[in-house]
Amino acid sequence: MQITANAKINLSLDVLGTLPNGYHEVAMIMQSIDLHDVLDIKKNDSGRIALRCDRADLPCDGSNLIIRAALKLMEYVNRHDGADITLHKNIPMAAGLAGGSADAAAALIGLNRLYGYGLDTDTLKEIGAALGADIPFCMQGGTCLAEGIGERLTSINPIPDCHIVLIKPVFDVSTKYVYDNLILNGDTIHPDVAGMTELIKKGDLHGICASVGNILETVTIKGYPAIESYKKALMYNGALGSLMSGSGPAIYGLFDDETAAKNAANAVKACFKDAGADGYDRICICHPAREGVIVNGS
Repeated sequence: MQITANAKINLSLDVLGTLPNGYHEVAMIMQSIDLHDVLDIKKNDSGRIALRCDRADLPCDGSNLIIRAALKLMEYVNRHDGADITLHKNIPMAAGLAGGSADAAAALIGLNRLYGYGLDTDTLKEIGAALGADIPFCMQGGTCLAEGIGERLTSINPIPDCHIVLIKPVFDVSTKYVYDNLILNGDTIHPDVAGMTELIKKGDLHGICASVGNILETVTIKGYPAIESYKKALMYNGALGSLMSGSGPAIYGLFDDETAAKNAANAVKACFKDAGADGYDRICICHPAREGVIVNGS
């Protein structure tokens, strides 16, 4: 069986406060995009989950979310079925694009189908949420309002078709660093998540682009000013809106014209020479997707 695992971007991301358990309460608009990883999954008779990946720098041991998700699923169904999983990695790692969560979501859906466990999507989401708050969205995909710690999802109308120029800078950003340094007080300016929801419902692409917002930029841009440079480069080259996704450092620009998007991608590549330095394009063009996980065959 082959499974496609789509990445995500945030159109709006707000942090409302810290919960008693230490997690942060959020309100955000999440959007699947067609930049994706691919998982090939086969049954084996060993009773073990074996993972390999085409990127040498990605751990394939028990720390990988794919392995953790598979073991959590086996624990839930009280089985010890084996599988050989090959991960073809395209989504940049540690970028704010939920690549690891997407892979875990794909593994849960794929193994459930491969072995015929018969678990419904809500149950799989519960299993995934215990490992990562983005996993339930990565299963559902499309355009969603995410609340709580990100696990409470409300589907919204798909956003209008558009072209997304996505940039992953050469550096990584620690999510823990971002949240540890986030300041929430009476002076904090919060993104208008409710307003963004209404603009999406109306299909107002220009309004959506003008209203993108991410409260985590208040931390990340201070520590990594190059992010602001990428955003300005995208806007200078015709983006209708530009934002950092998640805790970063990936940045995207939204375009309503394919030629403009291609020209902007080429212009930014010319300005930032580190693009494409580590085996996959750091600057690429992608599009909104209506699904998070796609089962391609069995």
